[in-house]
Amino acid sequence: MKTAGLKKALSRHGARWLFGLALTVAAALQVSGDLRIDAIDRMDTFFADLRLRMAEPELDPTVVIVDIDERSIAKIGHFPWNRKVVAQLVTRLTDDYEVAAAGFDIVFAEADDSSGYDVLAGLARDELRAVPGFGAKVAAMRESLDYDGLLAKAMQGRSVVLGYNIADQRKGQLPAPAFTQDDLNGRVLHAVEAKGFLGNLPRLQDAAYGAGIFTAVPDADGILRRSPLLMKIGDGYYPALSLATVAAALDARAIAPSFRTSADELSASERAHGGLDSLLMFIAGEPKPLVIPVGEKLMNMIEFRGTGGPDGGAFRYVSAVDVIEGRVPKATLAGAIALVGTTAPGLQDLRATPVDSQYPGVEVHANLIRSILAQDFKQRPDFADGIELLQLVLVGVVLAFALAVLSPLYSILLALGAAGAVAWFNHWAYASAGWTLGMAMPLVLVAALFVFNLGWGYLFEFRKGRALVSRFGEYVAPELVAEMAEDPDKYSMEGESRELTVMFVDVRGFTTISEGLSPKQLREYINLYLTAMSEDIRGAWRGTLDKYIGDAVMAFWGAPVAFPDHASRGVATALQMQESARRLNQDFLARGWPELKIGIGVNSGMMHVGDMGSAIRRAYTVMGDAVNLGSRLEGITKVYGVGICVGEATRAAAPEFLYRELDLVRVKGKNEPVEIYEPVCRADAAEPALRAAVEAWNAAFALVRAQRWDEAEQAIEALRAADPGFELYRLYLGRIAHYRHTPPGPDWDGVTNFETK
Repeated sequence: MKTAGLKKALSRHGARWLFGLALTVAAALQVSGDLRIDAIDRMDTFFADLRLRMAEPELDPTVVIVDIDERSIAKIGHFPWNRKVVAQLVTRLTDDYEVAAAGFDIVFAEADDSSGYDVLAGLARDELRAVPGFGAKVAAMRESLDYDGLLAKAMQGRSVVLGYNIADQRKGQLPAPAFTQDDLNGRVLHAVEAKGFLGNLPRLQDAAYGAGIFTAVPDADGILRRSPLLMKIGDGYYPALSLATVAAALDARAIAPSFRTSADELSASERAHGGLDSLLMFIAGEPKPLVIPVGEKLMNMIEFRGTGGPDGGAFRYVSAVDVIEGRVPKATLAGAIALVGTTAPGLQDLRATPVDSQYPGVEVHANLIRSILAQDFKQRPDFADGIELLQLVLVGVVLAFALAVLSPLYSILLALGAAGAVAWFNHWAYASAGWTLGMAMPLVLVAALFVFNLGWGYLFEFRKGRALVSRFGEYVAPELVAEMAEDPDKYSMEGESRELTVMFVDVRGFTTISEGLSPKQLREYINLYLTAMSEDIRGAWRGTLDKYIGDAVMAFWGAPVAFPDHASRGVATALQMQESARRLNQDFLARGWPELKIGIGVNSGMMHVGDMGSAIRRAYTVMGDAVNLGSRLEGITKVYGVGICVGEATRAAAPEFLYRELDLVRVKGKNEPVEIYEPVCRADAAEPALRAAVEAWNAAFALVRAQRWDEAEQAIEALRAADPGFELYRLYLGRIAHYRHTPPGPDWDGVTNFETK
């Protein structure tokens, strides 16, 4: 019953299931990278950007942005300011407001001569050198008019981090790197590399706690979504402004890479990318380092909070002029990390980001600092492809099978539920686990499966039934269809009982064959075999092809066109199929494929034939005890080592063939025993030696029935000497030995019972 139900389901929904699974495979290839579709990647980017825009920001007090805003510029003067003003700002932040660290999103690459000291010194040397005391006065003013010196003095011994940019040239002074290539013990880290840099004046860099890179690295569409925490310049790895500022705030002693395995344990491929797991920031006085996860090329996703700027809601902004003039409450800045930058449009530090096209660059660093301190970076984990593939398989398989059988209403509800589940899981992975996963492909797959199944339902499921002859064309040869078309009223698919002959064919050892072939080879193997068997059935002997059951074939003769010699046609077809199998086997062995052996069961008798099934799916087929016996006969061919086994009714109805008697058996489900035979060939075509061997066997078999063990054994041993590979001889020699040891008794009826199908 289960097999019948499965066959009906496959017949009705098999094509839709296969197409749905094909869509799922195509989606999996996209995720694995074997079939890359740029549109899907763009959709994933869109969803990721949308998620950032929808997030509600919370004010983070650990980072305060000191804004060189338009009000500060209006009061102090155009930017860049002279270094005396910057020195005042540094002093206010570090000494008065006691910030944990001050990071400057600014580079001081050129010397500041705005004080006029160089002009005065020139006058003292030349035009005004004769003026008494003038030179001494100018010399006394040197320190107060050395604005770079004032800034260096203000930074000395304080947690101040300067910014610098990468460039094609090399100008200014680099800070000390976090680590160098020599520290990696032969590993190679993939990182963003720079040819050069635009650094700070050496005297300023020497006075500062450190420096960090503030260069933005936008994606191909010009949108800034990621930022490197370290970049490579020469043989050194240098921290970004965000990482360097955190190091200053926490008084970090060192920043070092952390690897998954030791360098000695790395494979060649792992050694190529280094096996980097995270960065470790070693903090003075702390027993454990701060662990900072890093992504591909040492870049991390920027978790933008709010829309940026003073009204963005993520960080507190204070005006630089208010800090310099001491008007900001100390509690606002005390213990916080101060980032000095600008939101003034004319100073060109606004970035295009997913949340705003005019996002302050200084706030990019603020977001990164918050993520570093919270150890809350959103990352694409190493196993992301596996999770996405599993998600696709679950969604694809469930929908491919379910949508094919559900009504339109339930299909809509299921598709919406699947899309909602994908979105929920993606959000949960992002919010709770910190994973950034793609959800565009699963959503596209849900939509594609829904649209396909909806279209299929309207286009194919409600078509009108075909004409009678067209339906019979699925089962019988074209010649029979043409014959039936001449008088269609003679033929009906209504159920009736009729004397017919049924055949079952199966491949021996199919499981072993399937294990020895690739899926593509197995498909070709089965296709060639089924094609050959089907052609034999529907060819000269004009059989009705009932169905394929995996690697098995079912056929019958005598309906819809009645043949009085249906048994002869069935036996002749079986012999022809064995010959076709031998020809196929030569081809298969030449290809290096497993050997093809088939077993065929043929039986004749009264059967029910007609268009049978349910209101959903019907098929023209045969049923009854005689059909079941035919299936059992096919199954026991392997017991007797023969290729064909027929029942006594078939032998009686087709006497023109030479038969070898096999046994008297009682199969499962039947009380009465049945004589079974192996058809060898047409009797009029039998070679004398073959005929003699068959007759000798039948005589030996009669001796077994008569319990004349010694004579039977002697006769079978003589046959075996001529054909040692024949399994039937070995079987009966074993039975004779058993019966000698355990005699069956005088009332033995010679029946062999089979308790399995």
